[in-house]
Amino acid sequence: MAKLVALGRLARSVVLSAIAAGCSGGSSTGAGGETGAGGISATGGVTATGGITATGGVTATGGVTATGGRSATGGTPATGGGTGVGGITATGGARATGGAGGAKATGGAGGVGGGKAAGGAGGGKAAGGAGGAKATGGTGGHSGGGGGASGGGGGAAVAGPYRFPASSTIYQDISGAAVDGESTAIMSALDASGWGSGLGIDVSFTILTADASVARRTFTSSGDEPDCDTAPIPLLSGGNIEGNPDYHCADGGDCHLLVYQGTRLYELYQADVSNGSAAGGTFTGSCEVVWDLTHDYWQPMAPPTFGRGDHCNGADAADLPMAALILTSSDVTSGEITHALRFTMPNGLIQKGVYVHPATHIGGPTGVGPTFLPYGARLRLRGDYDLSKLPSDAARTVARALQKYGMFLADGGSLFVSATVGVENVIATSSLRSIKATDFEMVDGGSRYTWSDYRCQRTPVTN
Repeated sequence: MAKLVALGRLARSVVLSAIAAGCSGGSSTGAGGETGAGGISATGGVTATGGITATGGVTATGGVTATGGRSATGGTPATGGGTGVGGITATGGARATGGAGGAKATGGAGGVGGGKAAGGAGGGKAAGGAGGAKATGGTGGHSGGGGGASGGGGGAAVAGPYRFPASSTIYQDISGAAVDGESTAIMSALDASGWGSGLGIDVSFTILTADASVARRTFTSSGDEPDCDTAPIPLLSGGNIEGNPDYHCADGGDCHLLVYQGTRLYELYQADVSNGSAAGGTFTGSCEVVWDLTHDYWQPMAPPTFGRGDHCNGADAADLPMAALILTSSDVTSGEITHALRFTMPNGLIQKGVYVHPATHIGGPTGVGPTFLPYGARLRLRGDYDLSKLPSDAARTVARALQKYGMFLADGGSLFVSATVGVENVIATSSLRSIKATDFEMVDGGSRYTWSDYRCQRTPVTN
């Protein structure tokens, strides 16, 4: 039996009702959350048909359509690698098949996701693009004359250089790690009652990057959690939030905003700019997390210094970094994924009031007893799993990562591995559905931390 650690109560009446409803990313419903077949859209997040046309992505209706990416005249105006004030998007972007023409027509990485259009002239390939960092599988970016701060457009796609220190738990090989004492009971129970139609891939996320030229914008918090950060966030022209074609949270979902800039990762739950654009309108959000990419948050320490602090709220329910764990197109096409993944599952299958490190927080789980997964659980695909049963090399690439690095239970929702828009162009979203719950095992999670009340000790980042 795993050790239970009670963290006590804070003499303050606060947001357990809100936590039960979702708690910064813990929502399990809504078109923009982490639910439904494919997250936001069945075939690619924002569009299926827009990105590229014979005329370079302008499309018959003007190129700015809801189904054709957001950028005027083909995704990346002229050859600018984004726009003059911040590039386009990233891994996924808001476009499904290669961004909006422009970048692809001028030699961009062409292909999967808006991020590849973000490089402008040269895109993610060629010499790194005019706008920057590697895109979703391009070979130039970051190292070839366009990386981030020095690359023309101010922003582009996220790539390998944007990582936490190598010592961080999300990069550790856990293929030989001990199995949790409750693993067999939990996975057998899931197999019997909770795996449903199997593990899907949710392609609703966009990961943005911004160089130093992109101004940070102050937002008004719609939440009341004192442990969330409030620092201004860089907003790239032409960027978008989870499940939406721009910055307006029109679908009522989780609407996560994920942005790398320099040595920081900004993640905001329920982000919304009323006019959908990087400038103007009213910018609001719920819980923000500012991650310092130079810092390993997960070295063994006593609470509350582990992670961002035990019980501390985050952009997702477990308070784990989202962008660092999300599956991208470049992950798949590289043939070797080098980090753990994140997954979501229904609250009814998550153990109530309990988490294990590296999680430090919970959403609204309702499962009672030790046969339910705790928040933060790290599942590893069994080493003896027959990879030849999977339908494609892409699926086998993901499966090997699940054997070596595993996946963390990070939020409530449908049973999905989280991925960026455009991933469906390189791997079918149903590719992992044949993997059963009993093909996984839970890596030893150590102490179970019990949630008795809202208790967090940290100093929020305000600038």
